[in-house]
Amino acid sequence: MNDDLQWRRPTGSDAGPAGAGGPGGDRTPDGEARPTYAGPPRTTPPPPEWRPRTLIQTPPPRRLPTQDADQLDAREKEARTVTYGVGMVAGAVLLIVLFILCGRALF
Repeated sequence: MNDDLQWRRPTGSDAGPAGAGGPGGDRTPDGEARPTYAGPPRTTPPPPEWRPRTLIQTPPPRRLPTQDADQLDAREKEARTVTYGVGMVAGAVLLIVLFILCGRALF
């Protein structure tokens, strides 16, 4: 298991200074033996049926209706005309309100 190599205890060449687990570092200054680290505990693999069964299969996607480019262009033109009309009416109302306010301020 190559995954466990990162958890192994360092050897004498790559252990670092004494007292850090290297040569002469397995004992405390009192002479007591340090506990050794055996690595993380092994995990048990999940059972083969750990995922829930799929009971309902979704149907394939339906075909989209075809698009009529001429009809789409006509509807966009109508929508643009309505938008411009509403904008002009709103602009006219704002212009009238502006004239009324300026007229009251001057007279």
